[in-house]
Amino acid sequence: MNDNGTMLVSGGTEKVVRVWDPRTGSKNMKLRGHTDNIRALLLDSTGRFCLSGSSDSMIRLWDLGQQRCVHSYAVHTDSVWALASTPSFSHVYSGGRDLSLYLTDLSTRESLLLCTKEHPILQLALQDDSLWVATTDSSVHRWPAEGRNPQKTFQKGGSFLAGNLSFSRARACLDGSTVQVPVYEEPSFTIPGIPGIVQHEILNNRRQVLTKDASGSVKLWEITRGVVIEDYGKVSFEGKKEELFEMVSIPAWFTMDTRLGSLSIHLDTPQCFSAEMYAVDLNIVGASEDLKINLAQETLRGLLAHWVARRKQRPGSQASSNGDTPSGKDASIRTVSHSRIEVDDGAGNHNATVYPAFEFSTVSPPSIITEGTYGGPWRKRITDLDGTEDEKDLPWWCIDCVLNGRMPTRENTKCSFYLHPCEGLAAQSLTQGKLSAPRILRIHKVVNYVIEKLVLDKPFEGGSSDGGFGLGLGVGQGQLSSVADGSFRSGMKSWQKIKPSIEILCNNQVLSPEMSLATVRAYVWKKPEDLILNYRVMQTR
Repeated sequence: MNDNGTMLVSGGTEKVVRVWDPRTGSKNMKLRGHTDNIRALLLDSTGRFCLSGSSDSMIRLWDLGQQRCVHSYAVHTDSVWALASTPSFSHVYSGGRDLSLYLTDLSTRESLLLCTKEHPILQLALQDDSLWVATTDSSVHRWPAEGRNPQKTFQKGGSFLAGNLSFSRARACLDGSTVQVPVYEEPSFTIPGIPGIVQHEILNNRRQVLTKDASGSVKLWEITRGVVIEDYGKVSFEGKKEELFEMVSIPAWFTMDTRLGSLSIHLDTPQCFSAEMYAVDLNIVGASEDLKINLAQETLRGLLAHWVARRKQRPGSQASSNGDTPSGKDASIRTVSHSRIEVDDGAGNHNATVYPAFEFSTVSPPSIITEGTYGGPWRKRITDLDGTEDEKDLPWWCIDCVLNGRMPTRENTKCSFYLHPCEGLAAQSLTQGKLSAPRILRIHKVVNYVIEKLVLDKPFEGGSSDGGFGLGLGVGQGQLSSVADGSFRSGMKSWQKIKPSIEILCNNQVLSPEMSLATVRAYVWKKPEDLILNYRVMQTR
């Protein structure tokens, strides 16, 4: 757009330059001449002249008053992606896919190679006697430039006359007839950047992501803490992905992209609340064997721990947004062994309860990008939240989850299956119908159930109805307690001491006691029908 806002130019994949009046939204003209995508555009301050750079390697100067191209410059050997002109619009700096930065006099057609880069040039910005250059690399470099008197640069020698046909410059380079020596070898200043992420893979455990950056370094991230937990260096991405493969099945509770060169995690309700894990699998010390953790809920609590702490400091603050205190069950869950994140606000320390597996760094904190009931999207680092944010700023479902422990109703959290004796086993079927259990239920719980039905008149001590599974025969059927002999208190899991020994099979494959029903269904059963499990009694140990 020109300085007084009366003219706007645009270009794209249609290979034409369009000129608009932004005041009325009307299109004034359409200019043809490029033979490939238009990648860069410049307007002079008066709106009379326009410069365009294209994937056809050409730079064109347009006279908008005459509605035609007045000059073509064959300077580059590949796509032109960036342009920057002097204030008088007499000279233009250009860069692109050929890794080269040129200065061209628009009136005399004289061109000069200023420098060559290791990466394609994406953006140029002229500031006084400096030219800032951004490439596909994450670092930004500053190069010398005679912004007020660019003709001084040509006095260094080595210039050439730009042709007017796109193939002329390419042919000259191939023939070796014009070997250009850059004027500058090194930038005068560099703002170092971090290599951007160019490839990623969400692992099956749904808590870790494997990434590869522009430098070729492969790293393992833990999403629930926002940190790199392993840097493998420059190794094969595909090889490392195969090495880290786990035969586990956990619902996808987040989506992600790396378009900005960094990890962007997206949480959408109610899908984000679909994944649960047992606390013992998250190494939560002191947690009961049957305690289930919702990954999204605890991740949100970790992200908003600073916000909760600040909110409690406000005068008249309450435990939750509606004055309610957490229910007994929720309160008991939060008393399980946990770490404490210290938040120093200058007025004293306030602690936010967060499980270790969901602690986010306060040294290099992630940012939240969201929007509330009113207004548009906003972005803040989690440590910049001051506790004043409410439903106008944050989604209500997020606030309700963090402050009140409430989550939307979830579907498909159960797995239906049949449990029969193995073919040829002289034993009657334990059930007459279909069983139903949480998807994350472990096979050793099924073993305990078989033991209880076959051998015992009552459950072992230490059973928990929360980890059990119920018969799916009708409304009147109650929940069956899971079987546990209390041996996990002494460091061994219950299934390791059970006698007689029971094996659970699916598709004639013996299942590991640590596999979940969801994992068996995904990797062993592999059918849309209800899961069928078989059991057999082994020799007593």
